[in-house]
Amino acid sequence: MIFPVVCELAADGVPVAVTCRVLNVSTSGYYEWRRRPASARAWEQAHLMEAIRQVDAASYGTYGHRRVHAELVLGHGVCVSHGRMERLMRHTGVQGVHRRRLSGCTRRDEAATPSQDLVERNFTPDAPDRLYVADVTQHRTSEGWLYFAVVIDCFSRRVVGWSIADHIRSGLVVDALQMAIWNRRPAPGAIHHSDHGSTYTSWAFGHRLRDAGLLGSMGSIGDCFDNSVAESSFATLQTELLDRSTWPTREGLANAIFAFVEGFYNPTRRHSTLGYLSPADYEAQAALTGPTGPHAETAA
Repeated sequence: MIFPVVCELAADGVPVAVTCRVLNVSTSGYYEWRRRPASARAWEQAHLMEAIRQVDAASYGTYGHRRVHAELVLGHGVCVSHGRMERLMRHTGVQGVHRRRLSGCTRRDEAATPSQDLVERNFTPDAPDRLYVADVTQHRTSEGWLYFAVVIDCFSRRVVGWSIADHIRSGLVVDALQMAIWNRRPAPGAIHHSDHGSTYTSWAFGHRLRDAGLLGSMGSIGDCFDNSVAESSFATLQTELLDRSTWPTREGLANAIFAFVEGFYNPTRRHSTLGYLSPADYEAQAALTGPTGPHAETAA
């Protein structure tokens, strides 16, 4: 349809008659098109495009077409295909963010004795609070490095404990573990899986782990797949928050991480692993109906 082009040029100040003559269309036909009421499909498309913009804003501009589609279908009850969603997102200029390769901050203590691997890459427990994974990431501010430690429940991918500091001493990971224990009250025998970082092999961390009745577990050295759930969580944080801004102060970055984790990631962000439910919604659904999605077969 050539008339939308005429309309856009007219909005830029080009005379309609001149545009129609150059494009070899009639001026009367253009004005008739302008007076014609919009079709039902045009109205539907306009509403979908506005809904896409709202979902994009609510996701901090992070969602790609799969999560936008999931939000509209699961969250708003809209019936729309993936292909149409991609076309409308391109038309509105909305696109998700992309990941980059991460650099780790793990430092091993060669004299420490690591825990046995109790997980062996099976990150699908059949109930909450049976398997936690933990890791530490770092990000630079104008004041220096800021370190962020997490404890994640593999059942729902929920961040159940976290800690932020300007150092990477054992207190950082002990505080994250303590928060997880306070929040979830795991039963004795639950597994805590991590890498071989010196903070996780420290006496202080091991003592707190044993005191809570938790079993320590560590994957092999230098293999990201042995702690893939934590690695994936940090990749999301890096892509959707950290790399999208510069951070002048540690306090500003710490506040942003808190808002992202507790205000978006846990309660709202849709996870492909969970059938595009958020961790909070997945746990609520599992409490009512039993495990679904990636853990259903394990529970069965």
